[in-house]
Parts: sequence; C-alpha cells; structure tokens
Amino acid sequence: MFKLLLPLALGTFAVGTDGFVIAGLLPQISADLGVGVSAAGQLITVFALAFAVSAPILGAMTSSMDLRTVLLLALATFVVGNAGTAIGTTYGMVVGARIVTAVGAGLIGAAAFSAAAAIAPEERRGRALAFVMGGLTLAIAFGLPAGTLIGGADWRLTLWAVAGLGVVAAVGIAISLPRISLPVDSLRARLAPLRETWVFEMLIVTVMTLAGTHVLYTYISSALEGATAGSVGVLTVILLAWGVGNMIGNIAAGRLADRYPPQWVVAGGLAAAAVVLAISPLVIGTFVTATIWVVLWGVCVSLPVVPQQSRLVTHAPSASAVLLGLNSSSIYVGIALGGALGGLLQERVTPDRLGLVAAGVSVVALLLNLGTIRHATSGAPSVSRAAG
Repeated sequence: MFKLLLPLALGTFAVGTDGFVIAGLLPQISADLGVGVSAAGQLITVFALAFAVSAPILGAMTSSMDLRTVLLLALATFVVGNAGTAIGTTYGMVVGARIVTAVGAGLIGAAAFSAAAAIAPEERRGRALAFVMGGLTLAIAFGLPAGTLIGGADWRLTLWAVAGLGVVAAVGIAISLPRISLPVDSLRARLAPLRETWVFEMLIVTVMTLAGTHVLYTYISSALEGATAGSVGVLTVILLAWGVGNMIGNIAAGRLADRYPPQWVVAGGLAAAAVVLAISPLVIGTFVTATIWVVLWGVCVSLPVVPQQSRLVTHAPSASAVLLGLNSSSIYVGIALGGALGGLLQERVTPDRLGLVAAGVSVVALLLNLGTIRHATSGAPSVSRAAG
C-alpha cells in the first residue's frame, strides 16, 4: 500500500515546499523584480487566496473523474505555474504564475488525500492519510530550509527545483498508481454535505487549529530572540526541531486515528497544544529548553490534522474530494488568520508572549471540536438523508 502512496507524498512535499519557500526568498525576489519587500510578500497572499478559493471548487468539478487523471492534470498545472514563476521577468507575470501554481496545488492536495483514503482499507485509513500528509510535514522540516539555501544563489533555481519535484511525482503516479474512481453520485449528492451545519463546524475547527499555531509561528524568529541571540544558524536548528516534532506527531496521529475515535485524537492534540503553548514564556529563553519545547509543540499541533481529514472522509466518502478541498482551504485561512492576529497584537503583546494568545486560540478550537462531537452524537443528519 505504501508503495502506491509514495508518489502522492512526493506531490504533497512539492506543494508544501512551494507554499512555504517564498517567504525565505522575499529579499531576492524583491531586488530582482524591482518591487518592495511588502509587494513581494503579496505573492504569498495571492497564492493562499487562489488556493483557498480554487481547491473546493475544482474538487467538486473533478470528483467524478479518475483520481489518477486528476492528479496528472493538477501536477501539470503546478509544474507550468512554477516554471512560469521561474521565468517571469515582471511582477505581474510572477503574480499570474503564482495563481496558476496555487490552482494546481489546491487540486493536488484534495486529489492526493482522496486517493490515499480510497487505496487504504478502512482500518488503516489514518496511517495512509498520515503518510501522504508526511510530504507536507517533511517540507516544513527540510524542504523550506533546503529551498531557501538553493535560492540564496538564485531564487529562480528554487522554483525550477520544485517544478522538477512535480515532474517526478507525476511520473511516479503515471507508472505506479492505478485508476481510482470514487463512488459515482450526482453533483447535487456530492455537494449535499455542504448543507450540513456539522461540516462547517468541522471546517471552523480546522481554521482555529491552524490559527492557534500561526499566531506564534509567524513571528517565531522574534519570539525566540532570547534563545537564538540573533543567530540565523541557531534559529534554523530550532525550526528543524519543530519540523521533526511535526513529523513525529503526524505519524502518531495516523496510528491513533486508526485505533481510537478520531474526534478524541483531535481533542487530545488541541488540549496538549494549549498546555505546551501556555508554558512557552517560561521555556523559550535558552537554546536547550526552546529546542525541547518546539519538538513537543510540533508533535501536539500536528496531531489534529489527519484525524480531521479522516472524520470528513468517513462522513461522506463520495464527497471526499469536495470536503478535503474545503479542509485544505481552511488550513490556509487559518494560517492567514493566525498571522494577521499575531500582527495586530504586536503593539500590545511582546513576541515571547504570543504563545499565551496561541494557547487561548487552541482552547477555542478545543471547545468548538467538543461541540462537533456533541452535534454528531445528538443525531446530525447523515449524508444519505441530506442528499434525500
């Protein structure tokens, strides 16, 4: 099974690297294109918005298609977008290419996770989703630093490298992935879950979960100044430790979601994250304690993601592409919301205290998650009833 999942994980690794690496290349992009750093930063915003809007729409439009075909089309779009970014000579050209890239990236995410859920037997679905999600966590741990290092010579080289990853993933999918078709329902039936309050409650949980993480993570370099003393090398080591924690938590999440009710794995992860974030002001002042702390934080914040996906797929298998596309959009909305909230609080809260705010947001996510559990057990409508 995992041999079939490997090219899917490579695809999500390429998407994850592409989504995060631009932040490390902003000075070079700004200088090359002749725009300010703030304008270059809008490339990240444009990508996130295009991803968030396109993922659920294209997921709905393609959910009746063979997933291998969808993935190959999505990867082709992704590769073209990255190549266009790499050869873009004006700011407008690069913005347009980032929108094309985001459209491909959003569809890759929805289709890859849908394919993983379809390939795996139900009792191993959590581990399959975690394996594919591992591509994203690996990108956080190693793809971002590696891409930034490559881009130090020429930022365009990083985009060519990411495009190359997309080509390799496409070849792997074309060779090893069988044709995968989800249950054929009408478009109305596939969209039926969107009429359910429970689905939107679930998506809000995803938004708040990621917002709680990125309230602090967006400004982590400032928050860790006491531990890093301004050293980029020390900060890189600590961020790598955070990525390792994410990988550990992701692997654990898959196994836990297969063994225990996923909704309680989400609750446990959010509760643990709130506690770890709450003690952050006490432990991030030195390199040793900060490194240990970020590993624990990485483990906790990655626990809810895979169980959330598993809950959505179990709830409506034939609508999984739509729901997973919406969940991917919710992840990006949460990242943007967390970064915006952290930025608004900069004048009121010192960066090393943002962990307390993040803990509060995680508690809100936990309470919302408990609400989805109560709603489900009190008789939320099933997909078949909703589809009527």
